[in-house]
Amino acid sequence: MALQARDAQERKRHGRHYTPPDLARFLARRALRYVPRAATLRVLDPACGDGELLLAVHREIASSATDVAVHLTGYDLDRQAIDETAGRAAALGVEIDCRAGDFLAASAQLADGSFDLIISNPPYVRTQQLGGATAQLLSKQFGLRGRIDLTHPFVAIAPRLLDAGGVLGLLCANRFLTTRAGANLRRILTGELTPVELYDLGDTKLFTAAVLPAITIALRATGPPDCRYVSVYEELGAEPDCTTELFDALAGEDACLVGAGGRVFAVEVGVLATGEGRESATIATLPADGPDPPRPASVLVDTPPDSRTVDGGRSDRHGDTAWRMSRPSVDHWLGRIADRTWHSFGEATRIRVGIKTTADRVFISDRWEQMDPTPEPELLRELITHHDLQPWRVAMARGTRVLYPYDLLEPRRTPIDLAEFPCAAEYLRSHEQVLSGRRYVLDGGRKWFEIWVPQRPHLWGAPKLVFPDISERPRFALDRSGAVVNGDCYWISLTDLGAGRAAIDLAYLLMGVANSALGLRFYDAVCGNRLYSGRRRWITQYVARLPLPDPAGAAGGEIVRRVRALLEDGVPVADSGIDEVVAAAFGVSADIADADHR
Repeated sequence: MALQARDAQERKRHGRHYTPPDLARFLARRALRYVPRAATLRVLDPACGDGELLLAVHREIASSATDVAVHLTGYDLDRQAIDETAGRAAALGVEIDCRAGDFLAASAQLADGSFDLIISNPPYVRTQQLGGATAQLLSKQFGLRGRIDLTHPFVAIAPRLLDAGGVLGLLCANRFLTTRAGANLRRILTGELTPVELYDLGDTKLFTAAVLPAITIALRATGPPDCRYVSVYEELGAEPDCTTELFDALAGEDACLVGAGGRVFAVEVGVLATGEGRESATIATLPADGPDPPRPASVLVDTPPDSRTVDGGRSDRHGDTAWRMSRPSVDHWLGRIADRTWHSFGEATRIRVGIKTTADRVFISDRWEQMDPTPEPELLRELITHHDLQPWRVAMARGTRVLYPYDLLEPRRTPIDLAEFPCAAEYLRSHEQVLSGRRYVLDGGRKWFEIWVPQRPHLWGAPKLVFPDISERPRFALDRSGAVVNGDCYWISLTDLGAGRAAIDLAYLLMGVANSALGLRFYDAVCGNRLYSGRRRWITQYVARLPLPDPAGAAGGEIVRRVRALLEDGVPVADSGIDEVVAAAFGVSADIADADHR
């Protein structure tokens, strides 16, 4: 067991998650539908692992095109994996040209147009694991921008190596569909290739990787006018409405509820919308690297690089717009909302992530009284975490506090003078070895006892909207306690919304839309970044896309009135009618149940 555990840890560290046979068969079958018929088929897997994808291609060709000669080539950095591939192939009487080594380095020696099919499940290795120097080198070598993972250069090399009419069959994390970091892949797949089929495999858990996977079939040629887009996510509490097997349902033309592995999944079918044309008015684009562009009323985003808001307009950078599924009824619904949208959340306000200490065991506790010494009370601030948030209200039940070593009167990060706080100084020095080990803090010009992302200390005392990073449904709450917000949450300071009653009213409008059934449906239609068990990511770049009606109009004023009655007068949520007035403000029905949106 210890050997297996070490092997599992090693695979995770290097991003090795081998493709299960059923999934490999599906990917091979869908990709081969587009490969031009010829006497010879040249196939590459640049990170072949145990060879399952190459063997799946061979099986499909052997069963359906016996007159085609298949030349299979597989690279892998792991010599053990190459030996396993060679052994499996030999046992089946299949010939694979197995090459141990770094494909990204070796690719420079491969001629343009060397392959007719590239089928790949690249390693899942992110920037943090690659290291900054390696990431910068790969970015420069393969023309990539911003944050990258190892999937990006593997895909970037594909257009050159594919012959005219060649096909890329890609299995990778579905995050690239909607995240700012995914712009590299979106740019390549639409700028240098033509996507023809896309499958968001959601929370199916078809293999052991922690990421949620997606399959993309793309051509080095002009394809059909629309790219088929299928998504599949678990539908809790539902019953199957068909007897089809999961992979057959994915290949089918109709939406359905399919049972698999004791769970029920909603399969939705549409076409890919990449953000061009009218939809760009509804679906905001992700920002370019560098300073954020000016915003209405001088509201500029002030968040860390990994959580900046999106720009609510057309982008001149190909690939910056998030992808979504297009279906006629949903497109019509979004169009109605776009016609009545005053601003997006990202245009109306700043959205900040909470603090990030990078040493939570030192800075965060619910047992400070048991510490010896206990830091001075004025430095121990109540801390809001995702556990404390419900829709509309904050319930501080855990007593969690953070040692926040900054001057709360200063608008900029100003560390305390440890000489003025002897108990805190003694406590922090007892952890100095751990804290000083955070080289990135010191290299950033910080003192050894600082936290990594403190945000604006003077803003904690003002009222704010707070919502969790991850939750099944929206949980936007109003906090007036002056608590600090943890990094598993995001927040909007009312100081950014204006002054006096106007700021409160705009906050109520934001909450009303965000917590409504329309807000949830809009998220699923436009952002769609769901995790396991129906959980969603409520990060800046998604929340920033939510629409707002005109707060000066009658419809916007009615939303504010209903939220005020809920929060100030104690009207129950069930009696508040907020879902109905939000829908009416955008000119759509409050009934979200329709055939195209389960």
